[in-house]
Amino acid sequence: MSEEGSGRALRFTVDEHPPHGLALMLGLQTVALILTGIILLPIIVLTAAGRPEGIAWAVFAALLVSGLATMLQARPVGAFGSGYPLYMGTSGAFLAVCTSAAALGGLPLLASLVIVSAAVQFFFAARLSLFRRIVTPTVGGAVVLLIAVNVFPLCTDMLGRTPAGVDPSSLAAPAAALAAFVTIVAVSLYASGALQLWAPLLGVLAGCLAAAPLGLLDWSPVADAAWFGLPAAGWPGIDLNFDARFFGLLPSFVIVTVIGAIETYGDAIAIQRVSHRDAPPVNFKAVQGAVNADGVGNLLAGLAGTLPNTTYATSISVADLTGVAARRVALYGGLIIVAVAFLPKVSALLRVVPDPVAGAYLLILIVLLFRQGLRLVTTGGLSYEKGLIVCLSFWLGIGFQNGQIFPDHLPAWSVGLLDNGMTAGGLVAIVLTFLVSLRHRAGRERLPPSAASITKLRGILDDAAAAAGWDPAATDRLQLAGEEAFVYLLDRQADAPAPHPIGLAVRHPGDALELEFASGPESENLEARLHGLGAEAAAIDDAGLRILRHMAREVKHEQFRELDVLTVTVDSRPLR
Repeated sequence: MSEEGSGRALRFTVDEHPPHGLALMLGLQTVALILTGIILLPIIVLTAAGRPEGIAWAVFAALLVSGLATMLQARPVGAFGSGYPLYMGTSGAFLAVCTSAAALGGLPLLASLVIVSAAVQFFFAARLSLFRRIVTPTVGGAVVLLIAVNVFPLCTDMLGRTPAGVDPSSLAAPAAALAAFVTIVAVSLYASGALQLWAPLLGVLAGCLAAAPLGLLDWSPVADAAWFGLPAAGWPGIDLNFDARFFGLLPSFVIVTVIGAIETYGDAIAIQRVSHRDAPPVNFKAVQGAVNADGVGNLLAGLAGTLPNTTYATSISVADLTGVAARRVALYGGLIIVAVAFLPKVSALLRVVPDPVAGAYLLILIVLLFRQGLRLVTTGGLSYEKGLIVCLSFWLGIGFQNGQIFPDHLPAWSVGLLDNGMTAGGLVAIVLTFLVSLRHRAGRERLPPSAASITKLRGILDDAAAAAGWDPAATDRLQLAGEEAFVYLLDRQADAPAPHPIGLAVRHPGDALELEFASGPESENLEARLHGLGAEAAAIDDAGLRILRHMAREVKHEQFRELDVLTVTVDSRPLR
């Protein structure tokens, strides 16, 4: 595989259309993997909260909302949805705070907290361009790494879990898990063509076949479940009292919602890396859409009376493992999840897969997920600052999760937040990234959208080069690159009825100068065009763009719905 994407292993990109039968089967096998999490988390929360009467409704609503939100991610509506196969499901990050809310006020209080905190994600998505220096791929990658590590103990627990009546010390669980694991690895490594796409499903089937004579298969849930139906308990309603219980829990919900948004941010970047044969620039409009869809999922979850949603990072691993990133697969997956909400017997059938077999499957996906986290944190190179942020957030996240960092001295309000590795590590990464951004903070100039501003631009760049101690040759390169970038943005607004002023900030990281131009949203991505990855995919015939590509060490064009940010990095070292 290539370093940036799935490359040759990618069978179907996000915009391609695999056969309906293949898409249905791949959607089914992904749903089989994530269904347990969607169903079990509401059961765990309401059991721990002493509210077992709400379990049936919470599970039904969780399935319904997860399916609808998954389809919204795959097929966006306006600004809501990423357009990528990101599966949605019940969020494990909310487990502790939801348990507290359910214990104090049942599902109605939980619903009001989820609805209000969902607004945080809409705000985060709408202002993503302002948070881009804090919520970076480094932060997202660190969170994805911690997700993989935090899920690993659940995987190992599943590998050795056996039902009642089976001796835990027997070889039943290892034999079933090994059959699934070996099959998945062997098919993934040695099979060719379309057969590789079926590696996960073949592994699960092999594991179930091995488990059958060992007494690991229990068919009673299927026999007891109805074919079709709704939960006996009705909608629990929403608590609109907004009393001390609500305001006491709201800060915790807001913090965890921010962490969930960061997780979605990282997932939305990572899924783009494995959904194209080439490595196009990150589409931040899609990232904003993913966070917006996550907010819709949380809003619907609150209105329906169940736990909040989040994107499942296994979406990335499944696309990477199968080589199929087509949104058609996620559309089928979302439909299946919705159908399962009304088909209790189907849900029970998917739960028949023994835990050791599911654990082996999950182990493969965790490994691939960790790989995606590494890709994110190394985006654009791994500088000293990036490495320090990732390593500190990673190990502090693990330390807090294991209760090894001053557990007796932490304030009571932090319980349920800092004991989650993803939450603790994510907060550390955000704080460190913010502190680093303050170090490189630069004043921003506003340049009127006219050729007359080039004179002012030259003065700003001369001052920046002099402050950095650059020689005349390096200063000339900076001037050429800066002018061509400004003229490019100016030309893009030539026909606009009301041209936007162009903001400019100059930073001095290391031996380079970084020019950050901010302007109104554009349709074309300059970074993609310079790399021959845009819709035109043709040789650049613009002399100015050829100069820019030659003079700049790096050109990044981040496109948001409300703003475009063009960053041009110029090196002080002589050209080679």
